[in-house]
Amino acid sequence: MIQKHISVLKEEAINSLNIKENGIYVDMTLGRAGHFLEILKKLNNTGLAIGIDQDSEAINDCKELLDSKKFKNFKLFKTNFCNIEKVLSELNIQKVDGFLFDLGVSSPQFDEEDRGFSYRYDSRLDMRMDKEENNLTAYDVVNNYSLIDLTKIFKEYGEYKYSYSLAKEIVRQRKLKEIETTKELVDIIKSITPKKELEKKGHPAKQVFQALRIEVNKELDVLKDTLNLTLNHINIGGRIVVITFNSLEDRIVKNIFNSKSKVINNRYDLLNLENPDFSLVNKKVIVASSEELENNLRAKSAKLRAIERIK
Repeated sequence: MIQKHISVLKEEAINSLNIKENGIYVDMTLGRAGHFLEILKKLNNTGLAIGIDQDSEAINDCKELLDSKKFKNFKLFKTNFCNIEKVLSELNIQKVDGFLFDLGVSSPQFDEEDRGFSYRYDSRLDMRMDKEENNLTAYDVVNNYSLIDLTKIFKEYGEYKYSYSLAKEIVRQRKLKEIETTKELVDIIKSITPKKELEKKGHPAKQVFQALRIEVNKELDVLKDTLNLTLNHINIGGRIVVITFNSLEDRIVKNIFNSKSKVINNRYDLLNLENPDFSLVNKKVIVASSEELENNLRAKSAKLRAIERIK
């Protein structure tokens, strides 16, 4: 059954999509259908909502929920959102009126011990969002990647200041015994973390677990490629809305949106200056209100950006 999950920036995301009742909208990260339900409520019988998620549990739970509410005008696809063009082709759809990305890990994924996403539980290192198609696990990364590669992952994907020290200790420890569980990894992280850092607020493993999750699921590469694909499949007046949860994701979204909505005046394009096809919906990034933060701490790092095709 569906576990408790509070969708982040729900009202802001729906408002940013500017939904037309007869439009076609794609929720690229269906999760537990928090945003998807709000999209469906705004559509009439000629509108269509498409939900995509690579987690089969999410798909099954959402289908059960939507069927119980008697919704008919929706389609669900169990796949990575990088396959959006295949999904649209299967439905014989060229252009849609809105794409929504709610990135990161859903609450049920964090809260299910056997998924290995959380440092709060002692479970086998996994972190796969798609357990059926993805064979690479956090266990594989921790136990098989080289010192150089581990250092790079922790530094680039986790922005972790003790990347080399941690990678070195992991390599030393795994020679003695394979590192199999989240608790074993957390213990290693704590062992190389200075006492003054351990006394600070926040869990010392947070950035490392983020880095491993991004590597296992290739999240940044997939996000960059897929965002560029969606730009080719949006109607005039249609919008792309993205909610991110870390600076790496937000930087990718910001750079792509800016590159498509702003004309850079340099010596190469002055003679062929054209107005951009897209416009930023919100010039300033949208974050959670104080009221939302009181009810959902996971919204603390959330940032929303939106772009609209104008020609």
